Amino acid sequence: MLNISNNRISDQIDITKLKSGKEIFTKEHHKTFKKFLLAFSIILLIILFLPWTQNVSSKGQVTTLKPNQRPQTLQSQIPGRIEEWFVQEGDFVKKGDTILRVSEVKSGYFDTKLAERTGNQLNSKTLSAKAYNNKIIALQNQINAIKQERVLKLEQAKNKLKQAYLKAKSDSIDLEAVKIKQQIAQTQFDRVVLLEKEGLKAVKDVEEKRAKLQELSAKLISQENKFFTTKNDIINAQLAISSTQASYADKLSKTESSLYSAQSGAYDAEVQVSKLETSLANYSKRNSLLFITAPQDGYINKAIKSGIGETFKEGEQLVNIMPSNYDLAVEMFIEPIDLPLIHIGEDVRVQFDGWPAIIFSGWPNVSYGTYGAKIVAIENFISSNGKYRVLIVPNENEEPWPEAIRVGSGAKTIALLENVPIWFELWRQINSFPPNFYQPENKESDEKTKKKK
Repeated sequence: MLNISNNRISDQIDITKLKSGKEIFTKEHHKTFKKFLLAFSIILLIILFLPWTQNVSSKGQVTTLKPNQRPQTLQSQIPGRIEEWFVQEGDFVKKGDTILRVSEVKSGYFDTKLAERTGNQLNSKTLSAKAYNNKIIALQNQINAIKQERVLKLEQAKNKLKQAYLKAKSDSIDLEAVKIKQQIAQTQFDRVVLLEKEGLKAVKDVEEKRAKLQELSAKLISQENKFFTTKNDIINAQLAISSTQASYADKLSKTESSLYSAQSGAYDAEVQVSKLETSLANYSKRNSLLFITAPQDGYINKAIKSGIGETFKEGEQLVNIMPSNYDLAVEMFIEPIDLPLIHIGEDVRVQFDGWPAIIFSGWPNVSYGTYGAKIVAIENFISSNGKYRVLIVPNENEEPWPEAIRVGSGAKTIALLENVPIWFELWRQINSFPPNFYQPENKESDEKTKKKK
């Protein structure tokens, strides 16, 4: 009753004697409430001392463990035009299967027999190089023959020179002998003339000595002429040696010039052969690039370029393929402040989009619908979203991940850290403190062993 009226009836009527009044005013509800508060306080106090697992939560997506297992796009290394499709979206292809055929759009490669004609040019150039090599061998043989002939000719000319020297020496001796004889004849003639004047010799003796003197004088002149002729032979022999050397030097120079020309032609032919071999290999490789093949077993996800007759540039994406064999993983992103708390090999709980889950982040064993995982890689450089990327894979010791998971689906991750009381975790959350910095047990043991060593 509110007792807002001046006419009170509470003084006239005792409501505690009524049945409803007895039910209300005779019971002591505060005692029950105190018991309830006491029990609640005891339970709350016990809960505050229960263990709580600190964790770092983040969002990520399903990916693959190895880079070659992730979805990829196929590009063409050459510009071209789509001519024929051999698959459709959703088809399974094996490694090496042809996906589409393209054609050339550059005028320099329109000739369908370009590789064949280049091969013919290569054969011709190879034969030309062989011909140059044969010519080089012939010229080298010719040079060797000229050198041998020059040695023999010079030896012959030197022998003639020696003969001329010996003959000149012989003629010089003969000349000296004739001179002595001529002097003796002159002395005898003078003596006979003197005796004839004294009457001791006849005129006949004088005439005989005069004739003999004239004969020896003539013989002396002839011998001198012969000696000078022999000197000329020496000079001619020397000239012959010089001319022989000059002649064969000229022949060698011409032949060596031809040899160098042949070698230059051979080198040029080898360069052309090498260029043609490179061109032939490029043309053959380019012909194989007209067929886009599957790099590995997988499924055709999407045809980026479609239709027939559509042109594209080199390096432009044509089709998307998803490998059929892959190992699932989840990439999660953590804040830089939590990076020192994450270690390779640590346990992580994962919830996948589409799979219902009841999560108790502090009690991972009580959670339902989460799956075990462990950290295998931590990125060393911050990502474009300002967080660090962490890669996790299924934990082999726990329940396997669902088979229906697809690459690219979303996931929520909970990295499990140190166990602390609930009161400490509440105090940390209220003060916005980071989780406790800790080291895994295996790292601590490694550090102890290092210190012992």
